[in-house]
Amino acid sequence: MFSVIVPTFNNFEYLKLCLDSLKKNSFYKHEYIIHINEGSDKTLEFVKSNNYKFSYSKINEGVCVAFNKAVKLASKKFIVLAHDDMYFCPDWDKVFQSELSKLPDNSDFFLSGTMVQPFQSYINLNCGDSIKNFDEQKLLAELPKIKFKDFQGTHWQPSLIPLKTWNKVGGFSEEFSPGLGSDPDFNMKLWKEGVRLFKGLGDCRVYHFSSLSLRKKVWNNGAKTFLLKWGISIKFFKKYYLKTDEKFENILDEPKKNFFYYLDLLKCKISVFYHRMVGI
Repeated sequence: MFSVIVPTFNNFEYLKLCLDSLKKNSFYKHEYIIHINEGSDKTLEFVKSNNYKFSYSKINEGVCVAFNKAVKLASKKFIVLAHDDMYFCPDWDKVFQSELSKLPDNSDFFLSGTMVQPFQSYINLNCGDSIKNFDEQKLLAELPKIKFKDFQGTHWQPSLIPLKTWNKVGGFSEEFSPGLGSDPDFNMKLWKEGVRLFKGLGDCRVYHFSSLSLRKKVWNNGAKTFLLKWGISIKFFKKYYLKTDEKFENILDEPKKNFFYYLDLLKCKISVFYHRMVGI
């Protein structure tokens, strides 16, 4: 059905949990492709012994390079971008497939699922903040009781994209390595390519252990890179283009250029000027 792409960086126990959840809670059969950054723990041996498709970097090259390398191994029509600190909840793929069935063949789009996290954001349900205190039984019992709307924009990963659409824009931009800012940049590249269906699915859910992989390295200034590349901030892009977190109504139109649009755009341009003048 899908090629599921999972980058990992010395995060063996979480990767194993992620893959176990995919096997246990998927309705369809999928292809799993792992990108291993460094792999100085048990990851490399585990992936090889279980005959997963994988790509490999001897050092940690970040998620941009990881996704780009791993996607080259994909054999399915659609790819799912994931992270190793995600637990895929039951029928996540049925929700994606149901949405696909409503779309014209060969259309370009970006669909995302919804993260369940142990703090106030998206779906808030505390089932543990690490693998050591993860309460799987509570998650499976309580999560179906929680309703969450489909929404405009995206919560980034997990995300579903046609492989041909990924290839049109060349995947993730590696100037954002190791990765902060690469998701909105990817969405902006899709927007420039003419994609207007950006939709988050409230019933496609993963439990997310709060970006554990991000704590292992000092990351890049993705907000600045995005600002200087596109001339607007990530916040501006999400608000006026993607209309992030608004209730989903339809495919997106061009931004409404009212007083507040131009005021916020001016602030972006002043920020661009400042960064270029002072060089920071």
